[in-house]
Amino acid sequence: MNRFVAAERALRTAAPHELLSAARRVLSEQYQADAVELFMADYGLTVLQPVSVLPHTLEPVPVHNSPAGRAFGAQEPYAEPVGGGRVRVHLPVTVRGDRLGVLSVTLSDRDHAAGCRTELAEIAEVLGHEVIVAERDTDLYLQARRKDRLTLAAEMQWQLLPGRSCARPEYELGAQLEPAYAIFGDNFDWSATADRLSLYVTNGMGEGIEASLLTNLAINALRNARRAGIPLADQAALADQAVYAHYRGRCYLSVLMFDFDLATGRARVVDAGSPQMLRLRGGTVERITFDAQLPLGMFEETDYVAQEFHVEPGDRLVFVSDGVYGVSSPKGEAYGDTALARAIQATRLLPAAEVPRAILRELTGHRGRPVPDDDALVVCLDWRGR
Repeated sequence: MNRFVAAERALRTAAPHELLSAARRVLSEQYQADAVELFMADYGLTVLQPVSVLPHTLEPVPVHNSPAGRAFGAQEPYAEPVGGGRVRVHLPVTVRGDRLGVLSVTLSDRDHAAGCRTELAEIAEVLGHEVIVAERDTDLYLQARRKDRLTLAAEMQWQLLPGRSCARPEYELGAQLEPAYAIFGDNFDWSATADRLSLYVTNGMGEGIEASLLTNLAINALRNARRAGIPLADQAALADQAVYAHYRGRCYLSVLMFDFDLATGRARVVDAGSPQMLRLRGGTVERITFDAQLPLGMFEETDYVAQEFHVEPGDRLVFVSDGVYGVSSPKGEAYGDTALARAIQATRLLPAAEVPRAILRELTGHRGRPVPDDDALVVCLDWRGR
């Protein structure tokens, strides 16, 4: 049997909690691996956490300034000499652009590592798919993603998200929320078909569990309407009714909604609240405004109208919540459009998946303290078109 096929079969038939054990066994037998470790990116995207039975037997690895972090950031295999002629190959574990972590495989010599690196990269991709499926049946990989305890509100929000990045030939998406372990209201959602991309950016009202419950209700109402094949403006109207029916106007939710045509770049947009969008086109950053409409759930039976928008190949769209552009420095200076434009220019060479984290790092420096007063959300969309 082909060794790659043997490895793939071993992973696909392993019990959900035994994926790492299966990988170690088959890579040792088929590729003469001396050691195999799996690291998952934590919620804050600061460290790579080892997957093991608690308590962890290995130390976390920093995403910055580490060989494994280099593979994670560049999304390319990286070979690290470890002495005695051995090589540790770090392989990104990624599923359709969603960056999960890194598989580290130690091999006996450099030539052997070079000869099987392509196959090992494909095995890491297979492992990523199996991790996603296994998370339905075990907490092991979700536990490995956290370096600190999540608040209950944050637990609810992370479970609601589609992922932190994704990629298709027409576009790349990346998103990040802060504070990663204590978020409560901000959220994003996306879904694609063969011809369309739906993207929602939400700015939740309130704090803690109440904010998370509000966002959960609104996002699931939007998904319910979308999955019924209802147009964008009517999705907003139905979600508005669902939120108002429960809260009677006491709580409401801001959302910026897009429905992109993947073939033409034309989009329908509903702007119902406070999330903002900036566009980088041809080296120029500008804030794009839409017709402002009422947040979801503020009043009974609000009608929403979608407007037209067009995105061109090479455009980068950056969406932010008010926890980004409304942040003040110790001197009282708002972050605002100028600082955001500067941050977007400074990160223009980074892939979309890396941009949100980089902007949020700069935001922390502007704020002058590590703990924010409000959620902060950044979503980056790179449009390539067809």
